[in-house]
Amino acid sequence: MRFYNTTHQHYCGIDLHAKTMYVCIIDAHGETVLHRNMKTDPELLAKAIEPYRDDLVISVECLFTWYWIADWCAKENIPFILGHALYMKAIHGGKAKNDRIDSDKIARLLKAGMVPQAYVYPAKMRATRDLLRRRIGFARQRAELISHIQNTVSQYNLPPLGVRLGRKKDRFDIANHFPDPVVRQMVELDLNVIDHLDAQLRVLEQALAMKAKAHDAGAYHLLRTVPGIGRILSMVILYEIDDISRFPTLGQFVSYSRLVKCARESAGKKSGYSGKKIGNAYLKWAFSEAAVLFLRGNEPAQKAIARLASKHGKGKALSILAHRIGRAVYVMLNKRQPFDEARFMKTL
Repeated sequence: MRFYNTTHQHYCGIDLHAKTMYVCIIDAHGETVLHRNMKTDPELLAKAIEPYRDDLVISVECLFTWYWIADWCAKENIPFILGHALYMKAIHGGKAKNDRIDSDKIARLLKAGMVPQAYVYPAKMRATRDLLRRRIGFARQRAELISHIQNTVSQYNLPPLGVRLGRKKDRFDIANHFPDPVVRQMVELDLNVIDHLDAQLRVLEQALAMKAKAHDAGAYHLLRTVPGIGRILSMVILYEIDDISRFPTLGQFVSYSRLVKCARESAGKKSGYSGKKIGNAYLKWAFSEAAVLFLRGNEPAQKAIARLASKHGKGKALSILAHRIGRAVYVMLNKRQPFDEARFMKTL
């Protein structure tokens, strides 16, 4: 956890929403000089903070509306601090909660050097990262449609399809497998949506690959040297990390990637784990997928995981493999070296 502790003459905490924001500014002595609710309008914000612009820092919680104010602060040369929402919730909990109280607490945490910082993702890459995340959502929707067709076969106790619905050539005449005309219409609807998603995803993935190569072709190709990390996973990892140098240690990286569990302990007694939702869920997903794909056709790796599974269970064995892949990626990107499978297998 990193805290912002630079001193300023004025500290501005904003409880930011989609249409309104509650702005609180306190001075170096802790006196409130502005406390006002207003629309989320940059011009109104600029006018409100104008008397305190000389030495001002602004902070908001890391919620979905922070993009515009981060870009506006960068344009206006105002220091901007993005507070980690989950950490801040734990720090400034209280009996009463409203926008006025929250904005005041953010400002006072900022003055006290107690705002836990989240990463302000660079504006030039932000849209591409969000597009990649949308692509994951569409791919999952496609998988749900395929599962629905397969479940419908079981629901009506029909013979197995005997084909892979993920391949377009195998989806020919699938609808006629269902004798009921209404059920057939439902399956045809699923198939039409799958075909449309396939076409859109094909174009999208090609465009994203071009953007990734233009952004950092070296890192993109380094990631693809890892068995199991293909075009999509390499782009997800590349854009979710952004700059590997922002993680000074390996431990910070694997923690951010949700590849380790954080023990809950007090007075020498352990009471489980905490912080499961703190970190990057997309990196967790990418490394978990890479672990499963790493085992395909890899007999030495399968034997190593079988040994781990006999000791820890299959789920934990895959988690260990995902953790090892995450560590390898950190070293690869730092040293700009390709994946060394022989060396990696010695760690399993």
